[in-house]
Amino acid sequence: MQHFLKSGFKDQHKFFTQVKKIIFLFLFGLVLSIPSNLQAQLIEPNSEAVETSGDVILLALPATAALTTVVMKDRKGFWQFTKGFATNLAVTAGLKYAINKRRPFNSGGQAFPSGHTSITFQAASFIHKRYGFKYSIPGYVLAGWTAYSRINATRHDGYDILAGAVVGIGSSFIFTSPYQRENMQLTFSSGNDQYLLGFVYRF
Repeated sequence: MQHFLKSGFKDQHKFFTQVKKIIFLFLFGLVLSIPSNLQAQLIEPNSEAVETSGDVILLALPATAALTTVVMKDRKGFWQFTKGFATNLAVTAGLKYAINKRRPFNSGGQAFPSGHTSITFQAASFIHKRYGFKYSIPGYVLAGWTAYSRINATRHDGYDILAGAVVGIGSSFIFTSPYQRENMQLTFSSGNDQYLLGFVYRF
């Protein structure tokens, strides 16, 4: 019976993991399927409020991720975030200068990938990988809004934000390990025909 329950939980976890991946791919595929000259028209085109909100999130989301490690007294997490953040900036800047893709409506160069998108998704995915998916949901929503704000401002198209998200998430996942696994330990000892199973959590 216990084996059956464990197997059921594993199957359920795999199912929800696949669903999350499908939803993620669907949303980005939907964005990519819209012509770049129409993508910015989903809300008022070139909305200053939308663009400004994206700029605010660009600063607030990484700051929140870093502050979380400080509040949690998670020094290793802070170092992992720093490495992911620096890697993301380096890869994003390198691709921008190497590819030098034109922005929509020929409004400038160095469009690929979107820096706003890569930075915000790096922060959101750090929270995801380090502290758990449920804590990162607001971060992913804000990162998605930031990506949309760049499309609305006609600064990027769907390919730019998709690449930014991939670079940002990849930069975090390379360096970040789950927090709870590092702070939980299962112990076992035996002696005098007695067996002791213990659980230790280090704050």
